[in-house]
Amino acid sequence: MTRIFSGVKPTGHLTLGNYLGAVRRWVTVDQHRAEALFCVVDLHALTIDHDPARVLRLSRQAATVLLAAGLDPEVCTLFVQSHVDEHTRLAYLMECTATDGEMRRMIQYKEKTASERQRDRGVRLSLLTYPALMAADILAYQADEVPVGDDQTQHVELARDLAVRFNQRYGHTFIVPRAVNPPVAARVMDLQDPTAKMGKSVGATPGIVYLLDEPDAIRKKVMRAVTDSGTEVAYEPEERPGVANLLDILAVCTGDRPEELAGGYDSYGALKKDAAEAVVELLRPLRTRHAELCADPGYVDGVLRAGAERARAMARPTVDAAYRAIGLMPAL
Repeated sequence: MTRIFSGVKPTGHLTLGNYLGAVRRWVTVDQHRAEALFCVVDLHALTIDHDPARVLRLSRQAATVLLAAGLDPEVCTLFVQSHVDEHTRLAYLMECTATDGEMRRMIQYKEKTASERQRDRGVRLSLLTYPALMAADILAYQADEVPVGDDQTQHVELARDLAVRFNQRYGHTFIVPRAVNPPVAARVMDLQDPTAKMGKSVGATPGIVYLLDEPDAIRKKVMRAVTDSGTEVAYEPEERPGVANLLDILAVCTGDRPEELAGGYDSYGALKKDAAEAVVELLRPLRTRHAELCADPGYVDGVLRAGAERARAMARPTVDAAYRAIGLMPAL
């Protein structure tokens, strides 16, 4: 059976973009078609300046939201990265397999380094080396597929390169994974800047719809979305990115095609109103279930505990084999 691994980093509140671009597919497709592992990758949140209490809070919130969205712990494995030591055990071996040049070529390293320096912050070594940890996240579970957005494809390509190199040098140890990009709505854009992705790591702005936003807040954000010059509603992503973003959002909420939806509107206002209501209704069951789970924290704890136990059992044989292959003595 195909095995897949994917994760979410607790660096911000999960957004509509996260849901439509990844989480909804995890729930409706991935957890049912494969042996699926979904991970809150909290160690990755430590690569930049952070508030420990916030990381802790967002880690638990992310796990609870994923359950509220419909991940079924009886069907898939949901766990927190730092609860499974095999991630960090294997990460060092990946650092010993990767090269400095590979790490420095990573696009996100360049972007985040520039951002940290603009804020007069020191750049942490982990920001350079965390792609090796991400490779370990994937390879420890012998994952065949890694569902990611196109901005993360480079990291999966690195994991592939490291798996091949390790196998060639030390003997076949890892399955070589492949990135799988969602076919529809992989990139929901910011409502105030439709040329930028709606990302959870960005500071709070009126252009980002969070999954736990109240309905009135969602309506306000969508109604204030930036559109384009002119008044014609047409699906032209290059020329009219603002309108195209609204049509994309409405399309993935309703299951229709954005090109066909465009023909049914003669004003931006009507499009915004329908898009806002579609988002509110899409997220209503998630918000209701999230409130129920927050009232039963013991259930969430139990899910994460059981998930970590299953993940550990899957990863340990592979990591132990990698230690033997690279020349380390087994523990006595």
